[in-house]
Amino acid sequence: MPDTQTVTSDTETGKLVVERVFNAPRELVFAAFTEPDRIAQWWGPREWKTRNVSMDVRPGGTWHYVMTGPDGTESWGKSTYREVSPPSRLVYVDQFSDAEGNANPDFPEILIEYRFEEVEGGKTRMRSEATFANGDALKAVLEMGMEQGMTETLDRLDEFLAA
Repeated sequence: MPDTQTVTSDTETGKLVVERVFNAPRELVFAAFTEPDRIAQWWGPREWKTRNVSMDVRPGGTWHYVMTGPDGTESWGKSTYREVSPPSRLVYVDQFSDAEGNANPDFPEILIEYRFEEVEGGKTRMRSEATFANGDALKAVLEMGMEQGMTETLDRLDEFLAA
């Protein structure tokens, strides 16, 4: 994990907070999260590929995507945007879904808030706060390897931004 990342999980409140500094301007980091051609190049754990089914980044809009692992395993997701404030804030509800975009009730819904802040040297501090229904829901995704997957995803974003 790079020196520029911190991860804090609180199973009492069901919150997972990740902070990371990227060596790129805030507008570019925000665009990497909100433009379909960009996000498909880095989203997901290492060795996984992301394909966007649809991406409508506006309050009430959705992002429906599938991540495919090296063994062909598919993981479908759907996000519904609540707030889009370029280039500083992005809020959405994230869910595991099926290929049609229907929520998978076996997995928790997650409220995710990203904040992007300019820092010295043209860099961007990203703060992600994921709020789960309860501590048990957070524990379940941590046991599935969410923290490692998230770190690999942000490592890929670092590499994408540097390219």
